[in-house]
Amino acid sequence: MSENTNSTHAPPSIAAVIPCYKEKDRIGAVLDKFNGQVAHIIVVDDACPEGTGAFVRENHDDLRIHVVVHDTNQGVGGATMTGYAKALELGADIIVKVDGDGQMDPAKIESLIRPIVAGRADYAKGNRFYNLDGISAMPLTRLIGNLFLSFASKMSSGYWKIFDPTNGFTAIHARVARLLPVDRIAKGYFFESDILFHLGVLRAVVMDVPIEAIYGDEKSHLSIPKILFPFIWKHTGNLVRRIFYGYFLRDFSAASVELIIGLILSGFGAIYGVIHWYESVTIGVPAATGVIILAALPVLVGSFLLISFINYDVQNQPETPLHISL
Repeated sequence: MSENTNSTHAPPSIAAVIPCYKEKDRIGAVLDKFNGQVAHIIVVDDACPEGTGAFVRENHDDLRIHVVVHDTNQGVGGATMTGYAKALELGADIIVKVDGDGQMDPAKIESLIRPIVAGRADYAKGNRFYNLDGISAMPLTRLIGNLFLSFASKMSSGYWKIFDPTNGFTAIHARVARLLPVDRIAKGYFFESDILFHLGVLRAVVMDVPIEAIYGDEKSHLSIPKILFPFIWKHTGNLVRRIFYGYFLRDFSAASVELIIGLILSGFGAIYGVIHWYESVTIGVPAATGVIILAALPVLVGSFLLISFINYDVQNQPETPLHISL
């Protein structure tokens, strides 16, 4: 006689982290939308001048709510990492970040965490660009800025198949959250992009989840025109570090050779060509055919090698969730 060995697994413990700064008028509506699926709701008052944390303590008696107050403002990244630490202390299995401005619907948490619960991802994030109808509600400057920042984030993080990197509706498995270098992650608005870079260094699996944002009368603290160039500078730094870590420190493959030779040939051809073009213009004598070939050929071969490296890099994304082996 055989015995049924199937066993049921307890649902994961979910903690929601809500970083708050000047969200006193909206935090109540956000908290009211959480259903019983969430075990802990962590409100992090990031030295809010409106006293959002005190307001929550005085007006909400939900035992799941934990209020943490910063003495000094640390930015959305600092507040989120404080929430992560509290969630880990409470024994959460999955940590979800929800902004306090009401643009994210806590009822969508079940959809957001599904890839993690199914063992297909370590980190899941919302993507507002799946539903084209919802994009029409997004301000034009934010839409254009997101396009540039998304491409920059793809390059710096190595996650070429995700989009909308500034989306703050995210979920992470607690085992992976414990591995994050808290002191080195950006504390300001670059947080969402920077955490992708650090997840890439860990080789964690990241997935996009179609989530529609809710745009009301709230005013975003994030100004795309102001942060565009600082973000690009920071993305450039992360790109250099990622390439060094992934292709020279941890591994050295054919792609590493393609990158080195491609940069050398392209650089030599470009510099050689500019120098002789300048001489040609200065003396008024066309450059010899051999000079043109000597400038063009390295650029062509170098470009081919660099394209080959980029193609390898696009395919070199982690596929096995990290939390499963931890």
